[in-house]
Amino acid sequence: MAAICVHEIDGSDGECMGNAIAHAGQPGCDHHALVDHLQCVAQLAAELLALGGDDDALPACGRLAGLWHDLGKYRDGFQRYILMVSEAHIEGKLPQGSDKSHSAAGALYAESWLQQQYGAPGLLIARLLQYVIAGHHAGLDDWRIDIGSLHGRLASADASRELDEALQAQPPAAVLAPSVALPSLKSLPLPLGTGVEEIPGRLALWTRMLFSALVDADFLDTEAFMNPGVATMRKCALPSMAELLRTFDAFMERKADSVKAAGLVDTEVNRRRAEVLACCRAKALGRPGTYTLTVPTGGGKTLSGLAFALTHAVQNKLRRVVMVIPYTSIIEQTAEVFRDVFAALGPEVVERVVLEHHSNVAEPDAANETTSSRLACENWDAPLVVTTSVQLFESLFARKTSRCRKLHRLRGSVIVIDEAQLLPVRFLQPVVDVLRLLVRDHGATVVLCTATQPVLAEARAFGGRGLRGYPPGEVTAIIDHEAALYDALRRVRVNLPSDLHSPQPWEVTAQAMARHDAVLAIVGRRADARTLYEALSRDLKDGAGAMAGRSLWHLSALMCPQHRSEVIADIKHALAERRDALARGAPAVPVRVVATNLVEAGVDLDFPVVFRAIAGLDSIAQAAGRCNREGRLAQGEVHVFVPPKAPPPGLLRQAAQACKLVWESPDDDGDTDPLSLERVSRYFRRLYGDAQSLDEADICKLLQVEVDRQDKALSMCFRSAAERFRMIDNEDAATVIVRYRSARCRDDIDALIGLLARDGPSRWLMRKLQRYAVTVYRYDLQRLLDCGDVREQLPGLYVQTESDVFYDPTLGVLLGGAPGDPAAFVI
Repeated sequence: MAAICVHEIDGSDGECMGNAIAHAGQPGCDHHALVDHLQCVAQLAAELLALGGDDDALPACGRLAGLWHDLGKYRDGFQRYILMVSEAHIEGKLPQGSDKSHSAAGALYAESWLQQQYGAPGLLIARLLQYVIAGHHAGLDDWRIDIGSLHGRLASADASRELDEALQAQPPAAVLAPSVALPSLKSLPLPLGTGVEEIPGRLALWTRMLFSALVDADFLDTEAFMNPGVATMRKCALPSMAELLRTFDAFMERKADSVKAAGLVDTEVNRRRAEVLACCRAKALGRPGTYTLTVPTGGGKTLSGLAFALTHAVQNKLRRVVMVIPYTSIIEQTAEVFRDVFAALGPEVVERVVLEHHSNVAEPDAANETTSSRLACENWDAPLVVTTSVQLFESLFARKTSRCRKLHRLRGSVIVIDEAQLLPVRFLQPVVDVLRLLVRDHGATVVLCTATQPVLAEARAFGGRGLRGYPPGEVTAIIDHEAALYDALRRVRVNLPSDLHSPQPWEVTAQAMARHDAVLAIVGRRADARTLYEALSRDLKDGAGAMAGRSLWHLSALMCPQHRSEVIADIKHALAERRDALARGAPAVPVRVVATNLVEAGVDLDFPVVFRAIAGLDSIAQAAGRCNREGRLAQGEVHVFVPPKAPPPGLLRQAAQACKLVWESPDDDGDTDPLSLERVSRYFRRLYGDAQSLDEADICKLLQVEVDRQDKALSMCFRSAAERFRMIDNEDAATVIVRYRSARCRDDIDALIGLLARDGPSRWLMRKLQRYAVTVYRYDLQRLLDCGDVREQLPGLYVQTESDVFYDPTLGVLLGGAPGDPAAFVI
């Protein structure tokens, strides 16, 4: 990572030129010299953006943005204020028109100086710098020529006065007249020829990367001054990608030895997994680009995908691996697998190597920011990041500093999109565009990993309708013979109901499950999981009301991640004990589980029988992957049923309907497999083709740069795009930290909540707390607040009180549902 600047300050309280203050020190301690801060941020921003290419203009622009981002702090009003208020640099707390604001001066100075020095090319580059400098507190804004826009703000008398007052303090020449070579306009992704971007949002993503590096550099240098102990920890060396690959290879060798010792090498499943791993290692030697890893469930995608990512990173000198998981609910499972892989490095190193980043911890708005909340936001400074689809994609279209800080870490990285079939349909066009741009402009490799590969090829019809997807030759398949692999790993029979349109009562499904001693049922709603669980509980009870030696579990995202992890571990243990008992001819305890679709990705359960409520074809295929996963049986059984309530209007209903249409339509090839690759392709073509829009919020239009040649303006709408790109509607959602306790918890949740109340947020604390977070509806939250079950600990972040009725040890939060549950998103 980039070096952290070491501050040597003379401690004087002067207010002019060389003695201007960036951040006030504690009483009796030195202050943070402004010129040091500007130069360190400039250096860091350039280093964070450097990829090594001669035609990369980002580092030079990062250096300029760093030098000028806090130019307004030279004004006399700010210098007086910072000696009175320690958090004076948090600009969101200041009233409009205050003489203490500081982020507009550098934006205006960039326009003045670069135009004077370099003419029209300098002005165009200044326009890009203005977005990031002016927004380094409040966030990226729209350029629009109206009140409240970036254009209107910079044209205001307040902004001009801010620059004038800053220049009156006579900042040093090293800040005002830097010896930085201006990048050629040809090295910037500007549509100077046609005026229209080939891929909309190209310049917007470039600008957002610049913004990300400036924010991260600013935060890092501020942290180095305010918390030098943490800064010192950051400088501790982490294992290189080559070291991680060697550790991974050693782990895989031990795993192969254990499989061999168990006599399982020659099973069909393990032979095919070895083939998948070999393909991944071979194709990893290729150049950075876009790859697909299409492997049936149970084919070893998780470890084979990691093998590809690490080998590819070493081969191409890439910086990190980012594993993107669709569900917050199972991210901890994947992270735990990776911790096991690298356990030989030691627990303290593993803790820093594998970063688990969820998406459900609230972020403060500008008015509620504090120094600690700004520094606590995540920047992905780890070689292996495990995060969610929501966190990745909402950040790629975000405007706030807290969300954007980490984005520059995607440059020169391997990004593995697990369960790629769950890319959000209503945002599919901007998501595909941004994935292509990460590869084209930012040195990344993207791997689309799934058992049911979506059809993302170019499919533009007359009039422009359809997907602007990958053209021929842009995507490389890692598996050469996908159809043969699927035939070899076909391990289940899928049983469809005689009528795909006739609902089946929950009691009937419960009775059918009760006839099996090892069975998993997967439903689409969290409320449905509770209803079926309770129906099955009633059916299994004997006359005395006991469970008669039977074992029944419930899994949904109304349980916090720590709780889910423990239940999944219990289920796996129960399944293993059952298999051992049957092998010995001894009585075996039944294992029955009712779950939502959180078990359909990254959770390697293996049941002989699976029931699945009707859903999209991809979801049915994922459910089938939990059946006879290891091929221990000649054939597992998957039963599809129609639940009493149809999926709600929206994508989930469209997906179920598309699945029914594909199954009901005749197959010209006589294929009787409901989950064949051809049916999967037809399903996605129908799903995407029937969608009302693949960009229903007009994200592409908002981020398509408009070049105004007369005013030399580059107009983009960052604020509007960020407000519209919501995979989960945060306005309806709230995060609650629950007081889940068990003997297996590594943390004392009461102590963690106490630290949050006493000291405020920090990155390590928020990482701990995310394992105890549950998302609820706002209207449920208000009821919980009124009855005293929860309290607001920080703006937008709530914690459970000592109430003992809010969280059930079996079902989790006792509510009817949670945001994003039915149809708002499919992730």
